[in-house]
Amino acid sequence: MIKITLPDASIREFPEPVTVAQVAASIGAGLAKAALGGKVAGKVVDTSYLITADSPLAIITAKDPEGLDMIRHSAAHLLAYAVKELFPDAQVTIGPVIENGFFYDFSYKRPFTPDDLVAIEKKMTELAAKDEPVTRRVLPRDEAVAHFKEIGELYKAEIIASIPANEDVSLYREGQFEDLCRGPHVPSTGKLKFFKLMKLAGAYWRGDHNNEMLQRIYGTAWATKDELQQYLTMLEEAEKRDHRKLGRELDLFHIDDHAPGLVFWHPKGWTVWQGVEQYMRKVYQDNGYQEVKGPQVIDKTLWEKTGHWDKYRDNMFTTESEKREYALKPMNCPGHILIFKQGIKSYRDLPLRYGEFGQCHRNEPSGGLHGIMRVRGFTQDDGHIFCTEEQILKECVDYTTLLQKVYTDFGFKNIIYKVATRPEARIGSDESWDKAEHALMESLRASGCEFEIAPGDGAFYGPKIEYTLKDAIGRQWQCGTMQVDFSMPERLDAEYVGEDGARHRPVMLHRAIVGSLERFIGILIEEHAGALPTWLAPVQVSVLNITDAQADYCREIAKRLQNQGLRVNLDLRNEKIT
Repeated sequence: MIKITLPDASIREFPEPVTVAQVAASIGAGLAKAALGGKVAGKVVDTSYLITADSPLAIITAKDPEGLDMIRHSAAHLLAYAVKELFPDAQVTIGPVIENGFFYDFSYKRPFTPDDLVAIEKKMTELAAKDEPVTRRVLPRDEAVAHFKEIGELYKAEIIASIPANEDVSLYREGQFEDLCRGPHVPSTGKLKFFKLMKLAGAYWRGDHNNEMLQRIYGTAWATKDELQQYLTMLEEAEKRDHRKLGRELDLFHIDDHAPGLVFWHPKGWTVWQGVEQYMRKVYQDNGYQEVKGPQVIDKTLWEKTGHWDKYRDNMFTTESEKREYALKPMNCPGHILIFKQGIKSYRDLPLRYGEFGQCHRNEPSGGLHGIMRVRGFTQDDGHIFCTEEQILKECVDYTTLLQKVYTDFGFKNIIYKVATRPEARIGSDESWDKAEHALMESLRASGCEFEIAPGDGAFYGPKIEYTLKDAIGRQWQCGTMQVDFSMPERLDAEYVGEDGARHRPVMLHRAIVGSLERFIGILIEEHAGALPTWLAPVQVSVLNITDAQADYCREIAKRLQNQGLRVNLDLRNEKIT
């Protein structure tokens, strides 16, 4: 007998091996119809998956996150199927799931057009309506290579040829279309009902600019019609709120080809910047931080000691002087340790909190630049706390409380908390990582915050809490961070004198609340659709006249308001007020 344990702990027994679909059918016709796949002992599988031993099983439907991923993955295949139906000479390459949707890259003799996109989406709808079963088969690698070469899919053959020779590969078929894929997929095309193709783009084969430029088609897919419509409405709203568009309309800033990835702030935009910076400077002053300022250019030997040179060399701008190699700083942390090391520090000095509006530079790829959200030169509200192990918990709890107040003051009410744990490539002992991860999780529990775990997403030197804002239209922006670091003080030989008179290593807490000021201002512009809170608005009051007879009085009122510290726009145009 095969015993299947369901999520409610009930057990169903079957006399022989059974598929996920059969288990769903044994529970009820409704579940059988809704089933998209299953999770067997934690592994997501097709409904056709055969269970041959006692196992826990959860039936996956469109209501589950895994179900939505299956819908989007299968929609990518449906897209490729439709393209092959309409353009038989097109070659398919790869088509993964991405946030909120999917894409598929194609090689074709001419560029696809917006009209093609309409036709492809119509064909996808037709193929979905046919409700063709999606079936899986497994072939030895070399047999699969020969198969795809035979049908003219040379890109697929190349992908499979890169797989070790002793491995089998799985193929999924729907109608006349068959594709290489690990799966899992929905059981039939009829499960795909709510999708839309979004845009066209270019992408180099395997991300290498020396290779052919392929054509990428982006799409989105959802479990229900309402969810699809909500997403499309959100995109429309996001377009209206686009900080690049509003930045031009409100005369806040611009990006110029003479300085790609760097921001030219106009008077009104710099006023907003100063509002954010001065607010954060007051936060520093009111919460025991000492403001410092480190140099922009530092010898590469420092970055080698910290480990940044090995990890981030390709993203660092470098220069040379008198046969010494330097880097523009991509982060502020090593400079703060050098400041800490000046003079003898005692346990009585701890916790010691440094804050800096530190300008950093990172050589981001041009394709990743995005307005003021993703730039090559940016300023962080960067802070580092040097403390003892015993002080970590209180410092993290106090920091979370402070961060919550700051975000509330800027108009954000929803915060998502994640603890990013140790990555495979890291420095430091497992013992120190255990302590650091435990301290971060305990601090959030003590703050009454529910949190998620992001396995392996920590920095190479320590785990971190990621504080993510949810904006007015439901988008998420990761801004704040708190990182516990036992390694960098060790690498740069930072010490303090303990109560016992001996030398000890401090723990270093890396923290930022708004993160990059440029990015945070971009988020603020989009959150408030350009109508910034009065205390941040570059123009707080406009004084307008009805006729020229009131001009002098308007000037007097404007002057009195300016003397009260308000930012005033005096508009004496000889035009109607509308």
